[in-house]
Amino acid sequence: MKDSVDVLVIGSGIGGLCCAGLCAKSGRDVLVLEAHQQLGGAAHGFQRQGYHLESGPSLWSGLGRWPSNNPLAQVLRALGQTLEVVPYSAWDVLLPEGDLSVAVGNDGFEAVVGQLRGSAAVEEWRRFMEVLRPIAAAADALPLLSMRPGVDGMAQLLQRGGRLLPHLRAMRHLAGAFGPLVDRHLQDPFLRHWVDLLCFLISGMPMGDTNAAAMATLFGEWFQPEAHLDYPLGGSAAVVDALVKGLKEHGGSLRTGVTVRSLLLDGDRVVGVELQNGEQISAQRVVSNADIWSTLAMLPDGAAEAWQRQRVETPRCNSFLHLHLGFDASGLAPLPIHTVWVDDWNRGIAAERNVVVLSVPSVLDASMAPAGRHVLHGYTPASEPWSLWREHTRGTPAYDALKQERCEVFWHVLERTIPDIRDRCDLVMEGTPLTHSHFLNVSEGSYGPALSAAKGLFPGVTTPLENLWLCGASTFPGIGIPPVAASGAMAAHAILGGQAQTRLLKELGI
Repeated sequence: MKDSVDVLVIGSGIGGLCCAGLCAKSGRDVLVLEAHQQLGGAAHGFQRQGYHLESGPSLWSGLGRWPSNNPLAQVLRALGQTLEVVPYSAWDVLLPEGDLSVAVGNDGFEAVVGQLRGSAAVEEWRRFMEVLRPIAAAADALPLLSMRPGVDGMAQLLQRGGRLLPHLRAMRHLAGAFGPLVDRHLQDPFLRHWVDLLCFLISGMPMGDTNAAAMATLFGEWFQPEAHLDYPLGGSAAVVDALVKGLKEHGGSLRTGVTVRSLLLDGDRVVGVELQNGEQISAQRVVSNADIWSTLAMLPDGAAEAWQRQRVETPRCNSFLHLHLGFDASGLAPLPIHTVWVDDWNRGIAAERNVVVLSVPSVLDASMAPAGRHVLHGYTPASEPWSLWREHTRGTPAYDALKQERCEVFWHVLERTIPDIRDRCDLVMEGTPLTHSHFLNVSEGSYGPALSAAKGLFPGVTTPLENLWLCGASTFPGIGIPPVAASGAMAAHAILGGQAQTRLLKELGI
């Protein structure tokens, strides 16, 4: 076992693996430590009874084409890895207005708007899209991988030179929240609800708190000809496997089932970690891919006290309910790969058990389930309060009763399209915030920090402690797969320096 490395990464989430892979690509001796037995953090996959199950993200885009503005796709390309994906172009939404199949891309959505709200709403949406078009182009002209922490922002802008000049006016919209743009340009209630839903699915917060740059990037993909989403064959686990393969091919290593108890300090300089078993590993650089609350728990009380006091007060998004099913597919009509259900717009998009997301990946990838069967992952995105579960213990009768009661919302949605779904199942796994916290090592099972873009950007990857960096959903640019991949790249840039970053951008052509 190694007792000293150049770069030690705590946590194997997407951000940590991206950081580790890029550092290894530049010749650093890299070690990733993961407390779980499965790599990938919130994006890990696992198996039960022949079913391949997903723990986290089910919506992927920009992985099957190049060039791509998805930072994850850019990191995978830098590591020499490819993914086999299945493109698809529609998903189902069950809304108060009705049950709809919505095509990915702007044209398909306009058809739905025309059907529900008429031509005036279509024109209003088109005007909104024209407002977003230059903002999306500005976001595309300043890729997240081109940003490096600790370097003057204006200097970085000047380095992009002529690429940014046509977008300077639009760039002022990228730093704030998306809500003000919506308020200025959308009045139709359905259109506003729809945008609010998209924001919530991406950031765990309503449009008034969601970053405008993230939403502009999303809508920018809608402007692409033949817009579509990508399903990676093998699911989330295939994405994680590709990052791990890239890390190992460049000399990096990993250890699972290893919990970091504390960060080791020499004054204000982090010099390594101590594990729960007492083992110590020294490192020239340490990167924490854990959430901010877990990271702070690894630090002694006296270290960077003002920063610790500030960051420990970071508000949290709510947690999740989960449902994993394996069920008999015989006699069923073709199922959508994704279904999003909204109960009542008036309750607010973030209200508990008001939104359910269902994903059936075996619709596109039969290898995810045994022959003749489907596998399903359902979740309530960032809306389940931790307070309901704080006093419960997993496995107790009271816990099991509450879990059954709260997860009934999934069955309510499923029985609308598969009335006998309960009888079809040979695998049923219901999860709660306690499940989420236990398996993903996240504080209170949270989706991540509830930091409003209206009040500024997420904190960066730097810390007041020398040789300690952060990455993941607690850092800029925030929550979601593309942002955490970008945060991992930014931490790597900070460690490797400007020349390595310049070489990478030149290699990728961005």
